[in-house]
Amino acid sequence: MTPRTYSLVTPARDEAANLRRLADCVLEQTVLPEAWVIVDDGSVDGTRGFAERLAERCPWIRVLSSPGAVTHDGPLDRGRSVGRDIVAFKAGLAELRAPTDIVLKLDADVSVDADFFERLLGAFAEDSRLGITSGTCYELEDGEWKPRFVTAGHARGATRAYRWTCLQEVSPLEERLGWDGIDELKAASLGWKTTSQPHLPFQHHRALGKRDGATGAWVGMGRASYFIGYRPLYLAARAIFKARHDPAALAMLLGYLDAWVRRDPRCKDPGVRATLRELQSIRRFGRRFREATGQTLS
Repeated sequence: MTPRTYSLVTPARDEAANLRRLADCVLEQTVLPEAWVIVDDGSVDGTRGFAERLAERCPWIRVLSSPGAVTHDGPLDRGRSVGRDIVAFKAGLAELRAPTDIVLKLDADVSVDADFFERLLGAFAEDSRLGITSGTCYELEDGEWKPRFVTAGHARGATRAYRWTCLQEVSPLEERLGWDGIDELKAASLGWKTTSQPHLPFQHHRALGKRDGATGAWVGMGRASYFIGYRPLYLAARAIFKARHDPAALAMLLGYLDAWVRRDPRCKDPGVRATLRELQSIRRFGRRFREATGQTLS
């Protein structure tokens, strides 16, 4: 069946300025969403007020509070390491009143062209096995918007789109940092295709670590890599590769080592572990390097 409808879920904490820009983008789309659920994650900067005024204008926009924002020791206080954003996303999913063909986790700090979602629906229509996808991320560097390439199979979390049937198969989503790698591996093990769309750009207005601190963000990614089951040598190569542009990326090694020393729990899904090991095999290393540097784009 050709996907015709989509819904958006936007977790937002202190995103008043970003949300205004995003709202302009959404309202200008050539194909409007069935629903847009904005999940306020304990904002104190007027985010909630703006979202509620937006909802008064558009009946398909709804606003709710994230359950993580009202706890004293939960996701909001301990940050992304325990999955604050995914808690908010899942709350938004639960608010959708009817299944939709495609559902997106749309971060507040992005902007997109007016035909972004129309083209995204087209990508799903062209490939019936496409389960998870996103646009290609561009970030501002030295006054120029430059692409941030990823390996094949990875969809960027800021515009992460799921075919509804695929989302049901990979659920429940892990409530921890790294959830958006685990669901891709699970989807791949079930026969779904996951990827980003190389010719569908979006602008990301906050680089990795700007909110949580660069070092802390990379440490968290190292711990998440341990949980998922990264090969140590692959993780080391990834940290060195990322450190070319951000030396703080080496902190991934600290996070991984800390999780190993403490014998933190690891993902129990055998399909996830087997798929990851295959992707990180030595024979695939060269191709994945070319993917991460944009050399395989057509």
